[in-house]
Amino acid sequence: MATNQAVTTSERGAMTEQITETIRAVVDKLDIPPTLHEPLFAGNERAYVLECIDTGWVSSVGSYVDRFEKMLAEFTGAAQAVAVVNGTAALQMALTICGVKPQDEVLVPSLTFVATANAVRYCGAVPHFVDVENRTLGLDACKLNAYLKDVACIEDGVTKNRRTGATIRAAVPMHTFGHPVDLDALAEVAGQWHLDVVEDAAESLGSYYKGRHTGTFGRMGALSFNGNKIVTTGGGGALLFKNPEDGKFAKHLTTTARVPHRWEYFHDMLGYNFRMPNLNAALGCAQLEQVNSFVERKRELAEEYLAAFANVPGVKIYREPVFARSNYWLNALILDEEYADQRDGVLAATNDGGVMTRPIWTPMHKLPMYAECPRMDMSVTESLEKRVINIPSSVSRRTK
Repeated sequence: MATNQAVTTSERGAMTEQITETIRAVVDKLDIPPTLHEPLFAGNERAYVLECIDTGWVSSVGSYVDRFEKMLAEFTGAAQAVAVVNGTAALQMALTICGVKPQDEVLVPSLTFVATANAVRYCGAVPHFVDVENRTLGLDACKLNAYLKDVACIEDGVTKNRRTGATIRAAVPMHTFGHPVDLDALAEVAGQWHLDVVEDAAESLGSYYKGRHTGTFGRMGALSFNGNKIVTTGGGGALLFKNPEDGKFAKHLTTTARVPHRWEYFHDMLGYNFRMPNLNAALGCAQLEQVNSFVERKRELAEEYLAAFANVPGVKIYREPVFARSNYWLNALILDEEYADQRDGVLAATNDGGVMTRPIWTPMHKLPMYAECPRMDMSVTESLEKRVINIPSSVSRRTK
């Protein structure tokens, strides 16, 4: 028994070492930074930002804001885009426009970045956590449908949680690491249960589901342009709309609900100071001019990782679903179930070796502020939490 245990320990140590060496080999081959994600400024960023400074148009009024919104709409195929201060604000506004009210419940994957759940709370509503599927790392529509049949009912066209009495108003799928969820399956469930769908597309600019850009399937979608995203404005986000009337309302709501006038300040409802500054939008315009090349670099990197790890035992690189063309915002390796206990060893070995890696987020239902929220069985979420590791995924190249 002791000998077998010693062999097992040795084999696992060898696997950890092999994972570290394989990541390092890809990083060195493509000459990418060994950090998780760094932005690339190789276009008109400096010129556009300096123009804002030179002209004084640096705040929320300026030509680059309008230009950035137009470019986003054209690139994604949305009817309208509205730029805001960050992705969390975009989600909050989307839920507000969908009519989410205090004490309503909103279906949110537990395996997501905390902003998804926070946006629900900012509306005074309650995140209702649901499980994900291995195929997409995103919301499992089939499992959700079975769960709703058990806990929910429809009263006067509105879905009610039979256990809490609360209205379940909307669902917020998140496209994990840029990989689209099964949107057709989700649309079917949402239609059956009278739910608005708000896509958390924060990580998926440049990703497509069956040839159509993410963020354009639900009633609206939310993007993020944080410094680690595939396109950055430093800080910023945007809303994508199918219905121009929703877009018009969002623009009004995020501009403190001020009624346009040459000089008068009159606000006709409670609004929000969420508009993106012109300075940030200028950076975004220059970034969007390069987005196709950024996506191609991401996809090339993913192919390198897939090839490099093809024969490494105990681990695989996550590959996009068959119905998707993903931006591979963050590449992820997934340990086999029997090696789940090696996650922290891999994280320690890679970071000690100068290669930044990170675990996936702590599931929302395990965070103290959300521990009492309603939730379904989380078996897949809790399994993935133990096994997913993000690895260097920059489009930039190291400076020699």
